[in-house]
Amino acid sequence: MAAVTIFGSASLHSSIADPVRGGSHRRSSAPRLLPSSSTPARFFGTRGSRISCRSSAPAHSAISGSKESELKSGPKDFLHISDFDKATILKIINQAVEVKALLKSGDRTFLPFKGKTMAMIFAKPSMRTRVSFETGFFLLGGHAIYLGPDDIQMGKREETRDVARVLSRYNDVIMARVFAHQDILDLAKYSSVPVINGLTDYNHPCQIMADALTIVEHIGQLEGTKIVYIGDGNNIVHSWLLLASVVPFHFVCACPKGFEPDEKTVDKARNAGISMIEITNDPKEAVRGADVVYSDVWASMGQKEEAAYRKQKFQGFQIDESLMEIAGPKAYFMHCLPAERGIEVTDGVIEAPNSIVFPQAENRMHAQNAIMLHLFGL
Repeated sequence: MAAVTIFGSASLHSSIADPVRGGSHRRSSAPRLLPSSSTPARFFGTRGSRISCRSSAPAHSAISGSKESELKSGPKDFLHISDFDKATILKIINQAVEVKALLKSGDRTFLPFKGKTMAMIFAKPSMRTRVSFETGFFLLGGHAIYLGPDDIQMGKREETRDVARVLSRYNDVIMARVFAHQDILDLAKYSSVPVINGLTDYNHPCQIMADALTIVEHIGQLEGTKIVYIGDGNNIVHSWLLLASVVPFHFVCACPKGFEPDEKTVDKARNAGISMIEITNDPKEAVRGADVVYSDVWASMGQKEEAAYRKQKFQGFQIDESLMEIAGPKAYFMHCLPAERGIEVTDGVIEAPNSIVFPQAENRMHAQNAIMLHLFGL
């Protein structure tokens, strides 16, 4: 059978035969990130910015990537989306489309992770991250090992560099979901196997790869689309900004004053000169013409003591039916979950026909499988 071609590139795995794509594409019959025109759309950073960004993010910004350990010959890590070029990002999303189609077809013969083990470090608990990584790795032949807060305490019971060196000798890949971004950088520095960022206080690259896959499936492309995020300028926003420094699209973050994303990360996205970046305090103006309206909780894990204060400061930033009407009938709603229904988004918006929250959640597994295939060179 002929190889699947998406985004203008050939199938990455000729061994994956007869992919069957699930779901309907409302605006395009074939998902792609690249526009049909040979000249990609270019958006430049400063147009449309309404306020100057004042950082309320963690004290340091790790946007330049991390040095690989001197012991690490070959493997790469997945720490920030901007560590990869556009071609690699598109390749990973292509791979996710193909492997997802294979799994949806019921075929269980593609086992590239057979004989491999993954250590999963969870300083922060998460249903979606654990189940998507563990199930995805198992379905492709591998075995994942869960290490919760009681099993491993990096930097407390044992130094991070020692944890990295020990787990590298037992496992083929390490995934970590932690608080401090420096922890993931230190793991990668001292590990001799690939390290995947499952989330830090600074960024969440696996989530944004799943989001990009979901947008491609439903809209047909990411490039040139308008993505509007309403809420706190948090790790999700940072990851969208880092993606916008690699793939061109229009990204808008509408947040209350004092809750803007990290200024250095905004500058990185703007200075790349390929995407239009807007930071605003007006959610109603922000959503006009949006292809996607995106939300997240107002108080993330570790900020729950601020929940009442944030609820007061975020008044007017709830995504409700009236805001989606301003966005227009073609706008999709996305949320990385878990959602606090009735707080940052209404129940009606989550349950509406144009909500793609649950396909988005499913795509965590498929995007992460593709990331691991890339890191293993498969």
